[in-house]
Amino acid sequence: MNVKELFSDQVFNRKLLRLAFPITLQNLMLALVAAADAIMLGRVSQNAMAAVSLATQIQFVQNMLLGAIVSGVGILGAQYWGKRDFGKMGEIFSLSIHEAVLVSAAFFLGCRFVPEKLMLLFAHDPELVEIGAEYLRAASWSYLLTGISQCYLAIMRVSEHASRSAWISSGAVILNIVLNAVFIFGWFGVPAMGVRGAALATVIARVIELVWCIVSSYEKSFIPLRIRELLRFNAVLFRDFWHYTLPVLGSFLLWGIGFTSYTAIMGHLGPDAAAANAVAAVVRDLMCCLCNGIAAGAGILIGNELGAGNLSLGKAYGQKAMILAFLIGGLSTLVILSSIPLVSGCLELTEQAHHYLVGMFVILSVYMIGRCVCTVVINGIFASGGDTLFDVYSLAVCMWGIALPCAFLGAFFFHLPVLVVYACTCLDEVGKIPWVMLHYRKYKWVRNITRN
Repeated sequence: MNVKELFSDQVFNRKLLRLAFPITLQNLMLALVAAADAIMLGRVSQNAMAAVSLATQIQFVQNMLLGAIVSGVGILGAQYWGKRDFGKMGEIFSLSIHEAVLVSAAFFLGCRFVPEKLMLLFAHDPELVEIGAEYLRAASWSYLLTGISQCYLAIMRVSEHASRSAWISSGAVILNIVLNAVFIFGWFGVPAMGVRGAALATVIARVIELVWCIVSSYEKSFIPLRIRELLRFNAVLFRDFWHYTLPVLGSFLLWGIGFTSYTAIMGHLGPDAAAANAVAAVVRDLMCCLCNGIAAGAGILIGNELGAGNLSLGKAYGQKAMILAFLIGGLSTLVILSSIPLVSGCLELTEQAHHYLVGMFVILSVYMIGRCVCTVVINGIFASGGDTLFDVYSLAVCMWGIALPCAFLGAFFFHLPVLVVYACTCLDEVGKIPWVMLHYRKYKWVRNITRN
């Protein structure tokens, strides 16, 4: 199959666009919150921007755990929706709510009562720790609500309501950004609250998001949360859910803790390195929105066909998604390189931080090729057929066996330049490409995992 055949398949392109565009928009809007925080707090002070960036790594870890639960909804939900088994969809939704509430409660308690201890995981500068702890304490209530909202949005995506999911998430993000400006800078007579204002804006937006999700779920053709399904325990479904979700959780833990370690390493290299890395992380997350959207959309689309028993069509759709992943990676490289003057000119950075930022963008442009390919193939194609264990192996070898030790030793033992250490943190995604493509050709992901 070549690129021409990919773009000539109107049925595949239309289906993928209908799924991927709302999910991409949703991811983009979520990433824009981090971008808005960085820009607005960067206008307050460099330390405020760096501290909140480090503090939100706690939310990153929570989202990683919730992401595993949501992935379970996507894997099983897409196949059962393709099979048109709507009863199982409600059971999958209820099961995901149970698990998400447990995760959200744990993070709420930690951020509310011991935020200083959590901040010490990412920075040793007293001012950064103090500012970050203030943010975490105020934002803790949002962490309590996020898990429930994510489950609602996930079940909407796999039940042909991806556009509503995007509307809800995007509306909450827009509200968050507007309230950010109001509370951070003190607009319309509101006292300027700085980092506490950013946290308060997040809490209000999460409340509105959850209420909107609950109201939408009772509309016709949506899947609501029913009390009888919450109280019912389906042992077979529980085993199936965690059979496919546990490897995802394992890979998310390896990937998330590894990425958090990267941030901690950069944070210990000084305020300039932490500030530049914070900006690079925001741009990276913005650029990943498209490949994340394609991965999620392709996973649902392929999963629908596999669950319906159309294995040959699911396999063909996987081939098309894989080619598209390489094209998106190349496009991302060009966009990042062309954005260097725009991004660096918008922020008040020291000369040293600006030097770091430009170098990080060049490195990031190469990294994005591997990131796009691995995200679409592993998180989209492989996951659609329940082939979730491969990612654990690849992360254990490439991230934990190569990239993370190189970054750690380079920063604390060999005292390598900041940009060399940053390059070490980007080794894993590019290095995984040959291994990923070899596994793809085994076609272990082409299977129907539903039960009668």
